[in-house]
Amino acid sequence: MRVGVIHLSVVASLLGACASTQPRSQAKAPAANPAAAAPTPAPNAARGSLSPAQIAAASTPAIVSIRTPLGLGTGFLVRADGWVVTNLHVIDGAAEARVTLSDKRSYPVLDVVNASAAHDLALLRIQGQGLPVLRLGKSEAVRAGDAVVAIGHPLGLEDTVSNGLVSAVREVGALTALQISAPIAPGSSGGPLFNDQGEVIGVATAILRGGQNLNLGMPVKYVQELMQSPAPVRLADFAAARVVPSQQPNLPRVKRNIPHHELTLWNGCDDAALALVGHGIGEAIEVGAPLYNDGNYAACYHIYEGAASDIEHRLPKQCQGPKAALSQGRSNAATLNDPSAQAWAMRDAFDGITDALVRKMRKAHGE
Repeated sequence: MRVGVIHLSVVASLLGACASTQPRSQAKAPAANPAAAAPTPAPNAARGSLSPAQIAAASTPAIVSIRTPLGLGTGFLVRADGWVVTNLHVIDGAAEARVTLSDKRSYPVLDVVNASAAHDLALLRIQGQGLPVLRLGKSEAVRAGDAVVAIGHPLGLEDTVSNGLVSAVREVGALTALQISAPIAPGSSGGPLFNDQGEVIGVATAILRGGQNLNLGMPVKYVQELMQSPAPVRLADFAAARVVPSQQPNLPRVKRNIPHHELTLWNGCDDAALALVGHGIGEAIEVGAPLYNDGNYAACYHIYEGAASDIEHRLPKQCQGPKAALSQGRSNAATLNDPSAQAWAMRDAFDGITDALVRKMRKAHGE
């Protein structure tokens, strides 16, 4: 699972989960002439402010989930012929990905139309015509105190709508970032941020660790810049080009051992239990992964082990499957002496459970 994390004391680069053992180059996809086709405009919003419910009802058809072998993320359509915006870290390193619309139509990602590592943004292309799109606003007009609505698909469990305020428009080095109080759930990276007119004014990007309701988004002006200079590259080629062998960190080599669980794992578990497992694992990886990538393997392991123990104790008695799977992961890790191996043993347990959770949700939605 790939998530962006920024600590209050340090503005860190957005890294993936422990599965990331190679950094990616910071090169942006080369520019080219603007495409002939223009974004399909949505109907103008009413002049009065829209409620979060109204914004969600109008926008959900154009908000998508993005699945890769590395995890889940959110995105949104900006052109009716299949251009999708998301965070770069959602697809970074993945040679294949699928985009699923709210009506359950699913498409493979064909190209990376453009990308910016500096802004953690990617513009993807799927094969489609007449797809629903979102209307882009003017992020330059955003001010502290403006209302904001965030919508995403954390772990593929549900549409998550949250609202709040633009807390500040921050200058982070050479970048402009929107600091918002609207909560962003793990897995919602790449989701749209709306103003009260239902226009996209930013892209949910990162959580500020160390504070409450402190989240960051990239202003939509950076998306508009990418759209003006498309340079399509096949997704597999883009993934290969992002690997820079000479810059690989000295991280231990690992052999994955991800368990496969039947869907009977969830027998006796209600929706609240599913959400508890999904969000608990997502948050653990979100905190532990950057620690591992910084070489702090023991801290990553302790975060994972503690989260697993907490989830076990909070699950209802009748939800025995994930309890047993988490307990087994903790037992496997405890037999190992190397903190890196222990962290990976826990991550394997998490990924096996997450895979089973995603399969269950897809089955429930008829996919």
